[in-house]
Amino acid sequence: MAVAVTTKTAWKLQEITAHSSNVSSLVLGRSSGRLLATGGDDCRVNIWSVNKPNCIMSLTGHTTPIESLQINTNEELIVAGSQSGSIRVWDLEAAKILRTLLGHKANICSLDFHPFGSFVASGSLDTNIKLWDVRRKGCVFRYKGHTEAVRCLRFSPDGKWLASAADDHTVKLWDLAAGKIVFEFTGHTGPVNVVEFHPNEYLLASGSSDRTVRFWDLEKFQVVSCIEEEATPVRCVLFNPDGCCLYSGFQDSLRVYGWEPERCFDVVLVNWGKVADLSICTNQLIGVSFAQSTVSSFVVDLSRVTKSDSIPHGLIRDDEPLVPPTPTGSSLRRIYDRPSTSCSKPQRVKHNSESERRSPSSEDDRDEKESKAEIQNPEDYKEIFQPKNAICRTPPRNNEPFPAPPEDEPVAAKEGVKPSQAADVQTALPKQELPDPVHRLPIASSTPLTRTEPSVIPAARNEPIGLKASDFLPAVKNQSQTELVDEEAMSQIRKGHETMCVVLTSRHKNLDTVRAVWSTGDIKNSVDSAVAINDLSVVVDLLNIVNQKASLWKLDLCTVVLPQIEKLLQSKYESYVQTGCTSLKLILQRFLPLITDILTAQPSVGVDITREERLHKCKLCYKQLKNISNIVKNKSGLSGRHGSAFRELHLLMGVLE
Repeated sequence: MAVAVTTKTAWKLQEITAHSSNVSSLVLGRSSGRLLATGGDDCRVNIWSVNKPNCIMSLTGHTTPIESLQINTNEELIVAGSQSGSIRVWDLEAAKILRTLLGHKANICSLDFHPFGSFVASGSLDTNIKLWDVRRKGCVFRYKGHTEAVRCLRFSPDGKWLASAADDHTVKLWDLAAGKIVFEFTGHTGPVNVVEFHPNEYLLASGSSDRTVRFWDLEKFQVVSCIEEEATPVRCVLFNPDGCCLYSGFQDSLRVYGWEPERCFDVVLVNWGKVADLSICTNQLIGVSFAQSTVSSFVVDLSRVTKSDSIPHGLIRDDEPLVPPTPTGSSLRRIYDRPSTSCSKPQRVKHNSESERRSPSSEDDRDEKESKAEIQNPEDYKEIFQPKNAICRTPPRNNEPFPAPPEDEPVAAKEGVKPSQAADVQTALPKQELPDPVHRLPIASSTPLTRTEPSVIPAARNEPIGLKASDFLPAVKNQSQTELVDEEAMSQIRKGHETMCVVLTSRHKNLDTVRAVWSTGDIKNSVDSAVAINDLSVVVDLLNIVNQKASLWKLDLCTVVLPQIEKLLQSKYESYVQTGCTSLKLILQRFLPLITDILTAQPSVGVDITREERLHKCKLCYKQLKNISNIVKNKSGLSGRHGSAFRELHLLMGVLE
């Protein structure tokens, strides 16, 4: 008699359509593991309870896509940073905006709440880190030192330090009271995506796009160990609450690490794609990921995961003997000194000598009035968020573990699956279709459902647009035909292969041609050669390089590039449009004042060949910009990331009208 297997190590919990447009960021509440916040290109922050299909609350007020989110320790406050550099803090229990914080000049890439005290730290694409006093509505201090975008910020458990990870391959440790850097950790060879403090010891973990996880000693300021995997970039890390191991999220897998010596205790295959955040609740690890407008949540049963050296496997250094693990509760390092209560007053923070405080203004007050919380269902809201004077906290503290879905009994019986093999078999089973929480209009059964390709092809996607797996498989003439001839299968698989090779070879030759000219140091000729090839993909590759260094732009370059930008802005490829917007913004910022000044200047006396040439170039650029301004104006009404970029360009081009 077959018995359905119900013991799984990892499973998909839920999939929801979180926003009307693409999801741009999300975060889990660390205290309960049941609270989820999502930010989208629709400029909204939506609050969810994990494994419930309906949105609890929708927070509005931002005018550009949400780039970063964070929930405080008590799950009472949420902070959201936008693409424009503005930050807003909401009180979830009062369902209202608390503060609007302005000061960054670019995207907010990272945020974190101080463990006790009304402080928020923000890291931006402008390379600055700012510490904000939420109560006083002002910037307390600005930390300078990174040279590229700051991707992750974490306060130490005792609230005295701030760790920052950035695209410049470094991790920096800041002393909040002294207002200066303590140490800079170098060693990563790629952008550092995430950093996390050990819950008890003076130990720091960092994960990077170089596929390594490094552990840093905060007393000796040196690397403890470095674990490198033949996997994908490290997206998120999380220490076990007792500090016995570190969980690291890779694409479609969870790895469990120890650091003295460096080793991998366990690897769990989880089909979560690009996991964005991790949290632990009732001995279960919750992981969340997003793709376009959907958010998926997954559960890993930690009771079935190896977290010690009982059965070591994976990465073990050959030159070091296996050292027994340190018993839980003992420590090789110093322990954090925490305040006796979370209500204690935080230590004094050194204030910036430049006095970056912002006094409340009418503009800020107007922004706060425009921000609001839309509660979808009052009953759901009351169930999750209780008044502040209530004993119960958010979410409700029953916190029963999420039950694992039963295995498909017929499949298990057919394959002879044993309970101990459930975790391995689940990856081979078809995905269970979950009910769509979004109400859709009924479709008549007689109407065939056709899948149309999107009008705009997104820059980040998991599979090529229009690719069907059936195109790569030989057609089965009848249902009884199950065996295929090897030659026939290979011929079907290789169909179109030669054509693709020709396309890629041609593209490689074109790029080699441009690179040969680029090596001479003549940027203008490099762009001319890319334009002459008549391949927009080559132009995009070249512009992505030139855009990284604004000093490379000259007026000569603008006359050649502007017609190409006009084509890019009308492209169906999102990446092409993004590159076109970036290049146009640089041109407008650097050359539009010069062009307008020269065109409005009085004619000079005598013959000035240089001035005449410059005037001719300015007239040409002005004509091209006028043509582009019509495209920008028409697209400025779009929603999401594109609409925000086009609206900014429309404002910059206002002088042309």
